[in-house]
Amino acid sequence: MRPFSYERAESPAGAAAAVASRPGARFIAGGTNLLDLMKFQIETPTHLVDIRHLPLRAIEDTPDGGLRIGALVTNTELASHPRVKRDYGVVSRAIVAGATGQLRNKATTAGNILQRNRCPYFYETNLPCNKRAPGSGCSALGGVTRSLAVIGTSPHCIAQNPGDLAVALRVLDAGVETVGPDGSRRAIPVADFHRLPGDAPEIEVPLAPGELVTAVTLPKPLGGSHHYHKVRDRASYAFALVSVAAVLQRDGTGRVAFGGVAPRPWRVEAAEALLPRGPAAVVAAAFEGATPTADNAFKIPLAARTLALVSEEGRA
Repeated sequence: MRPFSYERAESPAGAAAAVASRPGARFIAGGTNLLDLMKFQIETPTHLVDIRHLPLRAIEDTPDGGLRIGALVTNTELASHPRVKRDYGVVSRAIVAGATGQLRNKATTAGNILQRNRCPYFYETNLPCNKRAPGSGCSALGGVTRSLAVIGTSPHCIAQNPGDLAVALRVLDAGVETVGPDGSRRAIPVADFHRLPGDAPEIEVPLAPGELVTAVTLPKPLGGSHHYHKVRDRASYAFALVSVAAVLQRDGTGRVAFGGVAPRPWRVEAAEALLPRGPAAVVAAAFEGATPTADNAFKIPLAARTLALVSEEGRA
């Protein structure tokens, strides 16, 4: 790990200004992803701005009947919150599927949705990676791709988004609130928060330098039955090969988002209209244009089988 300087932020806008004013500065909260990246020297910040003590840990009702979740709310706090469990069960289920209890106690809401896309070649610093070193090439192309994305990729990157919480937030149409170095605030729909790689895979989210996530907002509850099913190589503590987040209504309609298959949580609203026709129809529409490799083509039929399992749970 390389030397770095450190300061403790006094306010959200102050934290944003501190990071924006120093090249190579990064925010640190739970540190569950950043510290790993620093140990591998994938991330080499020159300065860390500690935001853990900022007043961003509240879970509050919103005037429209939704919920506002502070950026520093831990995964454990969020998953166990009574209203989240009652009205947004898909969120609780996704978080519990995501990691160990120890990690959930440290990981924050904002940090979770900001975790870097996962790829074995991203973590192997002796090999080219456009995400780690833009313009160097993508070692995954032609490499071992079993865990990687099958849709939403580009000739520059085929890494997949590793999140569980982010998939649940996508199915709920959540929002992300931020503050900039000048104190300006904005709200970003979660549908626009995770970028596809295109020709700049190193840019994973649409945040300006120093822009700090302050909260995640959930709209008023959708009702229906909430489901999150994760298929992985190990029964626990592993990233998804395929995951399905769903909110299903009694009339056969609903919402569906997939994880483990794309550089961002994958939801195609037009495909949801096909839910009454069955999982195969939904997946065929949602994965239209997919470009799987020989190693990971199994993910598409696995997505259909996983959605079928979730649909069966919804009818039970």
